[in-house]
Amino acid sequence: MIRIDTRSASARDALEELRQKLSPRGDIVSEAGRQKTLDVFGEALAPMQVVERICREVAERGIEAVLRYTQQLDGRTLEASELRVSPEQLEEAHRAADPEFLETIRAIRDRLMAFQSQILPESVVVRRDPGIVLEHRYVPLRRVGICVPGGAAAYPSTVLMTAVPALAAGVTELAVVAPPTPFGADNPDVQAVCQELGIREVYRVGGAQAVAALAYGVEGIAAVDKIVGPGNLFVALAKKHVFGHVDIDAIAGPSEVVVIADDSVSPDWVALDLLAQAEHSPGSAVLVTWLPSVLEAVNEAVARRLETLDRADVTRVALEEYGRLVLARDEWEACQVARELAPEHLHIETARPRELLEQIPTAGAVFLGAHTPVALGDYVAGPSHVLPTGGTARFASGLAATSFLRSHSVIEYSQEGLVAEASWVAHMAEREGLTAHRDSVLIRRQQS
Repeated sequence: MIRIDTRSASARDALEELRQKLSPRGDIVSEAGRQKTLDVFGEALAPMQVVERICREVAERGIEAVLRYTQQLDGRTLEASELRVSPEQLEEAHRAADPEFLETIRAIRDRLMAFQSQILPESVVVRRDPGIVLEHRYVPLRRVGICVPGGAAAYPSTVLMTAVPALAAGVTELAVVAPPTPFGADNPDVQAVCQELGIREVYRVGGAQAVAALAYGVEGIAAVDKIVGPGNLFVALAKKHVFGHVDIDAIAGPSEVVVIADDSVSPDWVALDLLAQAEHSPGSAVLVTWLPSVLEAVNEAVARRLETLDRADVTRVALEEYGRLVLARDEWEACQVARELAPEHLHIETARPRELLEQIPTAGAVFLGAHTPVALGDYVAGPSHVLPTGGTARFASGLAATSFLRSHSVIEYSQEGLVAEASWVAHMAEREGLTAHRDSVLIRRQQS
């Protein structure tokens, strides 16, 4: 892991370099990804160019383009009739599931639902004399598409963390898309969770073509109102491309954590908290401390614990690329570093975590104390694990039940109410030269 000492003249440049690496710029692609682009398109296109071409062709050619890109990019040849996982397959996966796994899923679902239901806003009615009724209503979206990754690992937790908030909000139609792989739409655990949650639309399609299919609608997949869920760079850029045609949750980059630690916590605990993000690969893990002894102890623990991981090889690459050990001057500067990075996950492992929290308002989710590892938030706590990345926590929020609501106003005036306020409307309309606005009110006052 690269070390950064904030006392050095190059520290700010080093932190800025890390911020740029994690930002959703759209150019972090592996060599294998670049080669795939050459193989499929015959030229070295930038990722955004790839996404624009795929989305355009799906919009124009529909299911034919979806199936063609599924074959070229995922190596899976499917007929249109095979794109959707059948109800029988979902039911069989549920029947065959480990009972303990299903019990775990139900326990997590109940905890997520309890939390997400509590944060829903209530519609408001304001009455103003004479005879004026103003309402601010919250209504759920009708149809939502959920992207579930499935390249290197299966993520049934993503189904829970996206679908349960939507269900809590009252969304009635959910469509899950996942790559046509053993870790994606064909994964028994993913299928079993969908069946348990009542999701009956599961499609074997991933990447930008899946996002485009959800946004524009193709034969067999109806268009949605919003697309949520994580994915690789091409999924993120595709969501960016279709935004405006549909809503999206965020443009996500690599998973990330900033850990602020002092000597009140075991270095092994901190090391595993860093490794837990790096093993996503790509995943960023940043330690910030003002104690040189803590930095050294955690660094040694990371090296030792790394060798015990199942995904040690890819985790090591992530640490080399996105791992940082930051030595700050003091607690205040440690908080400033975290504030500027605005990470997806912020874990404050110090003797007084709540005191430091007040200085860091920019994080997707904050985990306080030694006994609150990020993995709790990933799987069971209650808030969704779909969070803003790449510094976007400065202005963006994590996915929640509220993300699946839209609000609208309802305005109702009586004759008396119109007369009481007509002169104000007329004055403003005249100032702006909008005489039809003025007259649409005054004509009613004259006839009342």
